[in-house]
Amino acid sequence: MESNPLLPLPEGMQIDQIQASENEVSITVIATHPTSSCPLCRHPSSSIHSRYRRTVREAPCAGRRIQLALYVRKFFCHNPLCERKVFTERLPDLVRPWAKMTIRYCQQLTSIGLATCGKGGTRLAARLGMHTSRQTILRRIMALPDPPLGSILYLGIDDFSFRRGCQFGTILVNLESHRVVDLLPDRKAETAAAWMRQQLDLMVVSRDRGGEYASAATQGASQALQCADRFHLLKNLGEALEGLLAHHLAAERKRQIQATIDSQALDWQQKRATRSSPKLERLQQARREERLAHYEQVIALRKLGMSQAAIARQVGIGASTVQSWLAASRFPERKPREQASQLDQYLPYLFQRWQDGCHNIACLFRELVEQGYKGSYESVRDNLVRLLPTGRKNAADSSSKASALPTSRQAAFLFLHRPEKLRVEEQEQRGRAPSDPSGGRSGL
Repeated sequence: MESNPLLPLPEGMQIDQIQASENEVSITVIATHPTSSCPLCRHPSSSIHSRYRRTVREAPCAGRRIQLALYVRKFFCHNPLCERKVFTERLPDLVRPWAKMTIRYCQQLTSIGLATCGKGGTRLAARLGMHTSRQTILRRIMALPDPPLGSILYLGIDDFSFRRGCQFGTILVNLESHRVVDLLPDRKAETAAAWMRQQLDLMVVSRDRGGEYASAATQGASQALQCADRFHLLKNLGEALEGLLAHHLAAERKRQIQATIDSQALDWQQKRATRSSPKLERLQQARREERLAHYEQVIALRKLGMSQAAIARQVGIGASTVQSWLAASRFPERKPREQASQLDQYLPYLFQRWQDGCHNIACLFRELVEQGYKGSYESVRDNLVRLLPTGRKNAADSSSKASALPTSRQAAFLFLHRPEKLRVEEQEQRGRAPSDPSGGRSGL
């Protein structure tokens, strides 16, 4: 059977048998050319060594899959100088060596991949009767030869990561066509300079601030103008702006924290000053009257001639107290209790650590001891529990207020981003400039 018009075959190929099913057509094709040339020495041969069956996929027809069963021959090579003694005949117009699909089928898959993509091409190919995978379509696209570079006038050069954090190279981009033209295996100036020497028409080289690429552009394309593209300009501006904002934001946070510490210290002192309630005052007055009654009883018993020991037993107080009272010329008033505490000088440090989020009283006590505190752990604990009854909640509230300021990176983003694309709260936050450490505004 000769070649079918629905399945054109190259010269020297003949259809031997056709078997059709509902979804697939199997076609047996045999080679009829009398001779074949050796792929190494190109010496023709007509001596057949053997035959074998080769199955390849062909482009579908009327929505049905086509499978070719090729009976290919092997020939003896009679050239005594050739290393290959037996070779397989080649079918360059139908299928490539070791391929599982015909050239026509590969071309159709490549066209589908270029028109769509991996997944989309797979769905379209299935509708056309071509069962394939997205990896196959992507491989067909990647197998296409690279287009000629032509003349490059505007070149972009930057780092490229083959393995993130492990192996870096150099990527070269044509800034006019926005296409990658080459990848270099390293980031050395000599490698990039050698590549640029081959491009005689270079006018502009866009690079980063790295010294290696600057040296490469100077050595390999001295006639080209070196500049930075928009990405590196924004990146450099963002880094400089982030450093400036970090300085002002740090001063603003320090001012807020100090204001919070001062207000909490004032509240603490007010609480300590108002500890004397009316109830406490009545209790102190009652104790004074009781001591005064004991004092008058001691003086009266002494006038009756009783000894100090007898007076102490009868009144129910200590003998040393009786002795000191008798030695005094009048009723000894108690000195007012000192309101100051050993902990007072450490209050700013405690507030600072509490503001930083350290709410472990044992840890705070150890830190105070290292700084010279001589008081007890119970004193620190009682003061914190009494003067900061909702300390954790207050600390969380104050920390949330202190964190209302953005980080330096967030602030730089707000300044570099387009105002119309910012949310309302971001625009309000951008309008609030941090205070300058000298007392004025930063002017940002």
